[in-house]
Amino acid sequence: MQTIRIGIAGLGVVGSGVVKHLWANADLIAERTGFRIEVARVAERDPARCSALGIDSSRLTVDPLELARDPSLKIVVELMGGTGIARQFIDLALRQGKGVVTANKALLAEAAEPLVGLATQNRLPLCFEASVAGGIPILKALREGLVANRIISIHGIVNGTCNFILSSMTQSGQPYAEALAEAQRQGFAEADPTLDVGGFDAMHKACILAALAYGFWIRPSDVHTRGIDAVTPEDLHFAKVLGYTIKHLAVVRCDEDGAVEVHVGPTLIPSTNVMASVGGVFNALAVRGDVVGDTLFYGRGAGPDATASAVISDIAEASSALAQGYHLPACGIHGLYNRFRPYGETRSRYYVRFSVADRPGVLAQIADVFGKHQISIASVFQPKEHPGAVVPLVMLLYRAREQYLRDALAEISRLPVNQGESVALRVEDFDT
Repeated sequence: MQTIRIGIAGLGVVGSGVVKHLWANADLIAERTGFRIEVARVAERDPARCSALGIDSSRLTVDPLELARDPSLKIVVELMGGTGIARQFIDLALRQGKGVVTANKALLAEAAEPLVGLATQNRLPLCFEASVAGGIPILKALREGLVANRIISIHGIVNGTCNFILSSMTQSGQPYAEALAEAQRQGFAEADPTLDVGGFDAMHKACILAALAYGFWIRPSDVHTRGIDAVTPEDLHFAKVLGYTIKHLAVVRCDEDGAVEVHVGPTLIPSTNVMASVGGVFNALAVRGDVVGDTLFYGRGAGPDATASAVISDIAEASSALAQGYHLPACGIHGLYNRFRPYGETRSRYYVRFSVADRPGVLAQIADVFGKHQISIASVFQPKEHPGAVVPLVMLLYRAREQYLRDALAEISRLPVNQGESVALRVEDFDT
């Protein structure tokens, strides 16, 4: 049986999990793939991590570029993170004729295009299933299982930290700060949670999903990104009364003209939709294809075991491609879709909440502004449990252009009856 020698750069939580499960299931993997995978070398600055795993010190180096240059290695696995040395490592490995596996979503979102081009030019596998939704095989599904489909839309709950916090706030009514602190106590949020709660992690994943679905890479700076830090228990409550649940959603879709939109932020979804029941740190992605219709992918989106599962799957796939001499394209490039739709041009339904003076004529003034900006009101809700001089006014709007909504809200903010900052959230009914 052929042995595939691999090198792993980074023995953190995920890297250690990869080594552990490769060894634990070595016979099973060999039976299913037809070759054995040997962890021949590792790059890690902390020797104690190697000792804890029982890795001989002769296999250890502190310089990951040594692995990229080592002619005895067929595949290298990048699990260091970041966009500096990790990019050098992958670039050098591909130039040295090695297959590459990575879980680095930030690097892929920022610099995938030249790296994918280099892998394609050299007919080498560049695999990154673990970069999106942990153990859920969503990228393989887009690349292979749904190859006969034009992807109409992808709606994803792809950040477990955000989902845990919003689930906690919805269930207990606690404010954001308390839910975040609980997530940190349980190890679901970092000490500095900005990457997750600011929406940037989900944005990176959305860029990767868009590339797999539509064949071109979108710049992260072009993706409208909102986090969850401004979501309040009040809005979660009003959403529930109206029949909705607020989830942090990544949306990737195209229109009939082939223009692609990508955006990330807190979004109202119907409480009857299966996505609304996805709680805790779990992820889910709803993919609509023109042939298959609606499909749903659900599972653990993070953690050492779920991510290690995806990494090992990529190692096996890259090994098979190299052993059998076939090219495994990282991302299909085609001409069906070639335009990114700016966020201001996208259309959606909206939930809006105002703090207004409690006196006659307020609704008429706000409705007049919306009418001037070609926005129609679907329903109005004014809670009775808020007596006082300033009260909340909640509206659901019909589909409107984002820029029109921004202009209308700016004008409404200048009305004398407006007594505070307005809140506007998208509403997704999954009808497109």
